[in-house]
Amino acid sequence: MLQLPFFDELHSAKNILLAGAGGGFDIFCGLPLYFALNTINKNVYLANLSFSMLPQPPKVAPENWLTPDLLKVTADLFANDTRWLSAMYFPELHLTKWFAEQGWNVPIYCFENTGVKPLVTNYETLVKTLDLDTVILVDGGTDSLMRGDEVGLGTPFEDISSITAVHQLTVKRKMLVCLGFGVDYFHGVCHAQFLEAVAELIRSQGYLGMFSLMQEMPEVQLYQSACQDIFQNMSERYTSIVSSSILSALAGHYGDYHATRRTAYSRLWINPLMSVYWCFKLEQVAKRILYLEEMKPTETHQEVIKVVNQFRSKCLGIRKWEAISV
Repeated sequence: MLQLPFFDELHSAKNILLAGAGGGFDIFCGLPLYFALNTINKNVYLANLSFSMLPQPPKVAPENWLTPDLLKVTADLFANDTRWLSAMYFPELHLTKWFAEQGWNVPIYCFENTGVKPLVTNYETLVKTLDLDTVILVDGGTDSLMRGDEVGLGTPFEDISSITAVHQLTVKRKMLVCLGFGVDYFHGVCHAQFLEAVAELIRSQGYLGMFSLMQEMPEVQLYQSACQDIFQNMSERYTSIVSSSILSALAGHYGDYHATRRTAYSRLWINPLMSVYWCFKLEQVAKRILYLEEMKPTETHQEVIKVVNQFRSKCLGIRKWEAISV
């Protein structure tokens, strides 16, 4: 009882990549785990599928581009031109700068939002460059467990691209963690169907347990500090709905509570399970995806969208909304 299978899996890991699966601020949801793993002397690296307009030479040194679609973002990016930084949507750059202010040199490897084939190449480059033995995808929310026939898929394109790509890697450990149960209510996800997916993963031995974050934890306080500082330094229209909701749950709020004006005209479900990490083996998660094979040959983000939309248009068994009954 005193040992979580997720951490048992990581016991012999040495070089770990935490990668935001769904783009944007997903990598922020991996920060508590990043800080915790650093305290037990693991080599932990950060990556993110990026929604940002990644800068090209001469604004960034050519050697920072590890592949045509993979940029190593460091805190000194735009060091000579910071005029537009607060107005830019570039959470990865803001995060590297926050790390630098704490005295830590932490680059973030940013993947362009491509199809699966280039994403596989980018991950393989990092596996080789960083000598990785473990890749952990991080989902801000829980829609990454939607296999395709649920009533609502949330925002599946990036999550499923990342899962499909990492599933094809040759590394010892591949896992997925989700943080933010309930936040995808904002995007029409049925959480009863998420719980059904977890039950199925339990049966297939793909479930690695769950554990809760608390605001008294030092790792969580660092996560809070990073989010709050960066939200203040970026335009409010870019504030992360997911991390804002998780921080609200950590503070004890419940129900239709709004921490940012971005959600003013929608209904939220802030709840204590938002601050829980749900942990899974990625292989079993990938095998549930009903259009996994169709995703593999995609080259562009537009092709990914086409695959998902075509599957949905042809799927005759779209399930109805289910309430979480008690």
